[in-house]
Amino acid sequence: MSNFDSGIPLPYKKLRENLDIIKGRLGGPLTLSEKVLYSHLDQPDSQEIERGKSYLRLRPDRVALQDATAQMTLLQFISSGLKKVAVPSTVHCDHLIEAQISGDKDLARAKDLNKEVYDFLSSACAKYNLGFWKPGSGIIHQIILENYAFPGLLMIGTDSHTPNGGGLGCLCVGVGGADAVDVMANIPWELKCPTVIGCHLTGKISGWTSPKDVILKVAEILTVKGGTGAIVEYHGPGVESISCTGMATITNMGAEIGATTSIFPFNERMATYLCATGRAAIADEATKNKDLLVPDDGCKYDKVIEINLDTLEPLVNGPFTPDLAHPISKLGGNSEKNGYPMEIKVSLIGSCTNSSYEDMGRCASIANDALSHGLKSCIPFNVTPGSEQVRATIARDGIIDVLEKFGGTVLANACGPCIGQWDRKDVKMGEKNTIVTSYNRNFTGRNDANPATHCFVTSPEMATALAIAGRLDFNPMKDELTGTDGKMFKLKEPHGEELPSKGFNPGEDTYQAPPAKADDIKVNVDPKSDRLQLLEPFEKWDGKDYIDMMVLIKIKGKCTTDHISAAGPWLKYRGHLDNISNNMFIGATNAENNEMNKVKNQKSGSFDTVPAVARDYKANKIKWCAVGEENYGEGSSREHAALEPRHLGGVAIIVKSFARIHETNLKKQGMLALTFANPGDYDKVQPSSKISILNLKDLAPGKPVDAEIKNNGSSDKIQLNHSLNELQIQWFQAGSALNLMKELAAKGGDKK
Repeated sequence: MSNFDSGIPLPYKKLRENLDIIKGRLGGPLTLSEKVLYSHLDQPDSQEIERGKSYLRLRPDRVALQDATAQMTLLQFISSGLKKVAVPSTVHCDHLIEAQISGDKDLARAKDLNKEVYDFLSSACAKYNLGFWKPGSGIIHQIILENYAFPGLLMIGTDSHTPNGGGLGCLCVGVGGADAVDVMANIPWELKCPTVIGCHLTGKISGWTSPKDVILKVAEILTVKGGTGAIVEYHGPGVESISCTGMATITNMGAEIGATTSIFPFNERMATYLCATGRAAIADEATKNKDLLVPDDGCKYDKVIEINLDTLEPLVNGPFTPDLAHPISKLGGNSEKNGYPMEIKVSLIGSCTNSSYEDMGRCASIANDALSHGLKSCIPFNVTPGSEQVRATIARDGIIDVLEKFGGTVLANACGPCIGQWDRKDVKMGEKNTIVTSYNRNFTGRNDANPATHCFVTSPEMATALAIAGRLDFNPMKDELTGTDGKMFKLKEPHGEELPSKGFNPGEDTYQAPPAKADDIKVNVDPKSDRLQLLEPFEKWDGKDYIDMMVLIKIKGKCTTDHISAAGPWLKYRGHLDNISNNMFIGATNAENNEMNKVKNQKSGSFDTVPAVARDYKANKIKWCAVGEENYGEGSSREHAALEPRHLGGVAIIVKSFARIHETNLKKQGMLALTFANPGDYDKVQPSSKISILNLKDLAPGKPVDAEIKNNGSSDKIQLNHSLNELQIQWFQAGSALNLMKELAAKGGDKK
């Protein structure tokens, strides 16, 4: 199945057998998404299949964990008492390396600061039979693409940008750690059957337009929640003009539209990439099974959007949301009209979305063009290689040399500023400023924790060009620059090799394979540690209704997982639930006062931080809920955004609508994830309200929940909806999915 999974064959024979059963049952042509998904059903002969309605029980081929989420995932796996993982699984150290000086120095510093965590992950991987990619190896999604992805793969990963693998014909889905534990424990993974959105591509990508512009356009069309509950399937003649790594860029950022995942059909560009990364045998097998890896003629999509690549103009999206698109020709005017800071302070390229050999080569061509006229970046220009293999190859081929002469600083092979791991010094906190990146996400404070930073996401080529002028009103397709010789010139269109003509240089070996015998390996967690903490089971539901819950916070506006559980400096506590809970909701805006991290303690009447008030309620055995608006929990897959409210005494989250991963994470931890049947009832909730959730003993799939809102002597009866199925109701009753797993194991059976 990969060069690291000896003795594990490709699953095409089994997938074909399952798909034959499915086709016999359903009849008619299938989309590619359906083929890959349904061929991984646990019981293909009897599973109910209805797009958007039924819950599928699936058997993924593998699991991938990044180091920040792996800590809690492995702590949950350890508490399950199982001996080893049931499917091929890997851990990738990419999230804990802070960008501060340069790649080598930042990596050395991270190894020292995070030694306890890295030692824990390394020993746990060895003990429980997981592969371990050491710090410096690269970003999880690039490592997966280079080594593990193959057409037809079904993989889950504890990171929201896991769909990156769709560029190689995989269905790769971002999940919370509890879902990963299920699969590693040989329990079927449950997913609500997605709808399928077709994205029909015509024309060809050329000139300044890049694959990034495709997904930026899709984000504009569908918005940040338009893909919720759906797989986006790209098809049409335009696909052939996009490289494999370009397709991965597009599927990677599908997370920003809320999509379950995204996928491209198998083609020659994928086969070429497989061969270039040492997997020619997989390319051959995929070619033999191509009928499994492309959509059937006449298949039906729930919705189709059309994009003509011939007329697609480069886009720059932002600030503060990835679906606010500006064609480069209108960026300057829109920025002036909206009061965005015109001067760009920093340009950053790379990240898991745009750090391929092709991306770096095309940026180097722009840099070379500028250098030939005596110009270089006029602002700090940071470069993040996606993997050690890419870094070593672009170093050998002179690309790093060009980017450094251009003024670039090459950072570690890690997530870095994309996830807020950036020790930024050039602006003060609260100072209004603009940055441009080739990253995927640009929520408030995402990159540098500064809520006044206006982050725009674009292609690496456009980020490089904008770094030369240092302004948002520069259009490299039309505007001229002045060289040091005083002559005017226009930048040439970017160009670069899709794959290195000399082949890839693997660079330093950073992989730790699981040992043949692991009985003597010890995995220790120091009780005094402030980085790691063994988990205690959450309390079971006591069988009673939730009466007069306090409203901890009524949240106004966008509330992503970054707002619920901030990243950046808090990443170091991802393995210690109590410590990281001190960041709960600190980025969310309180509707009462339009302030962040300041809520009234309804018991004492005084204002305090959100975590402090929650801890006081918990100490006094007062149940609480939080109330929010649309697409609550969008963004990262981090399950800490569900674990923290549960740990600090929360029992319910009531909102207008949820993002998919976060809703599942809440359910897994025994929280009630509820939506207003009438969204207008959000306005009936006041910070001082007391909310009761009634008749919980009658909780059933598809049946609304009765609730009561009390305000200063008056009360309103309302209804709340939920998407819990029978199994998920058992999670709630047991206190969490992990509790239920242990209960069933103790009884000697598994009803899942």
